[in-house]
Amino acid sequence: MPLQERGIMDLRQEFVMLASQEGANMRELCRRYGISPTTGYHYLARWRAAGRDGLADRSRRPRSSPRLSAPAVEAAVLAVREEHPTWGARKIQHLLQERATLPRVPAPSTITAILRRHDRLAPPLRSTRDYQRFEAETANDLWQIDFMGQPPLPNGHVFPLTVLDDHSRFALAIMACPHQQAVLVREHLTTLFTRYGLPRRILTDNGPPWGTAGAGGLSALEAWWWRLGIAVRHGRPHHPQTQGKIERLHRTLWAETVGIHALPDLETAQRRFDAVRHSYNHERPHEALDYAVPAQRYAPSPRPFPDPLPPIAYAPDDAVRIVSKPAHISFRGQTFFISYGLVGQPVAVRPTTTKSVFAVWYCQRQVATIDLINRS
Repeated sequence: MPLQERGIMDLRQEFVMLASQEGANMRELCRRYGISPTTGYHYLARWRAAGRDGLADRSRRPRSSPRLSAPAVEAAVLAVREEHPTWGARKIQHLLQERATLPRVPAPSTITAILRRHDRLAPPLRSTRDYQRFEAETANDLWQIDFMGQPPLPNGHVFPLTVLDDHSRFALAIMACPHQQAVLVREHLTTLFTRYGLPRRILTDNGPPWGTAGAGGLSALEAWWWRLGIAVRHGRPHHPQTQGKIERLHRTLWAETVGIHALPDLETAQRRFDAVRHSYNHERPHEALDYAVPAQRYAPSPRPFPDPLPPIAYAPDDAVRIVSKPAHISFRGQTFFISYGLVGQPVAVRPTTTKSVFAVWYCQRQVATIDLINRS
């Protein structure tokens, strides 16, 4: 996707932040963003010289002003709060320090007092339980994927598709979708995989379109991910804290979009989601990252998206079968259910230590066990 197709300033900043990472492959990154290496190095030089202002097509107003008074301090605090209604005192203080527009940035306690004095503080959200926290060791080791709750539209709903890198908290996508069907999710993920490369693992909940209920086996998305070499993990049912980082993104997304104004249509929803994503990645300091922003910690995956997909290869002594409708294979005169998500795909049937029992594999994962004698 060329830079012109999305918010130009946001995309330029995202590009230079990723290009600034140690070990970044500049030419590969330029290819993924649809620009020439000359243009990429030009943006990087302007970014290093003048920050975000250097990425603009025309000059911007000065970032500092002399002789600020106490009312100006309050105004600066309230302006940040207006931009980011969910931010607390520490995040506001950090952003004011980054902008360097005040001769002296007030302490968090002072900022809290200003917010309270102007009725800008909401009651804090506190959990009644302590949960064990985890974090992937490196960027792209684990992506979390989910749909946020369904904000209403005048004629229907919008389904926000969110994708988050677990290690950096970098929001890879917030897409305003008209539905939750797997074919649309695959289109959006193909765009992400092309831009950012492939993760090692993906974490989702157990609902559609990610998983299948009962004896459904793999979903179509799971089968695609396994073929790409991406391991799939599902959180425990009724335990949203397993995906706590993406749930935190959802809280911010809801508060800064639906919680402020109703959404009139998908196009408006996408514009607001894009603004939240840019703020979340490039402006919002995260306590868990020592007040860095996610873009400072994220780097694209070195594993490129294969297009076209490579053929599936099994060992010469495997018995290969094609999963036919309705999700069955034929083996030694009998038919066995395998998986709805694997219809049309080849699987390998391999013997086990029990003579009548065989294991069924798809790519690098065992997906079923069949017994020629005991069919229960």
